[in-house]
Amino acid sequence: MKVHLKQIPVQGLHLEGEEDCPIQELESEGIRCVGRLRYDLDLGVAAGALWANGSLSQPVELRCVSCLEKFVLELRVPAFAVHMDLHGPETVDLTPSVREEILLNLPAHPHCDRDGDRVCKPKHLNTTEQQMKQKSDWSALDQLKLKS
Repeated sequence: MKVHLKQIPVQGLHLEGEEDCPIQELESEGIRCVGRLRYDLDLGVAAGALWANGSLSQPVELRCVSCLEKFVLELRVPAFAVHMDLHGPETVDLTPSVREEILLNLPAHPHCDRDGDRVCKPKHLNTTEQQMKQKSDWSALDQLKLKS
């Protein structure tokens, strides 16, 4: 995502659009982009620096650490912000900053039921089995012999 500094007016510039996935090199790690990066950014130049803020959204396919099934997660960065000093070039590449924000928002241990719209099969099976194997809390009282 390259920005030409001469195209940014004094009052700033608003950019919306889509770009290719900035984290394609992670496919070997089991993280695959399933769509394009969407951005909604405000840009400006002040005091010899470029600033940008807005939001990013990148759909990725991950593997659940519990059931090992693949699922799609929409990575959202609602408060993307960057400030970089300008050192002469007329174009500035925001791709490294965007890539870093996306990587920081990847879950360390992805779960397919994270959003609550899906039930992870192993978790559901384990809780049902555990409930069946558990003794009743009243079982100790059932064995109590009272003298009448």
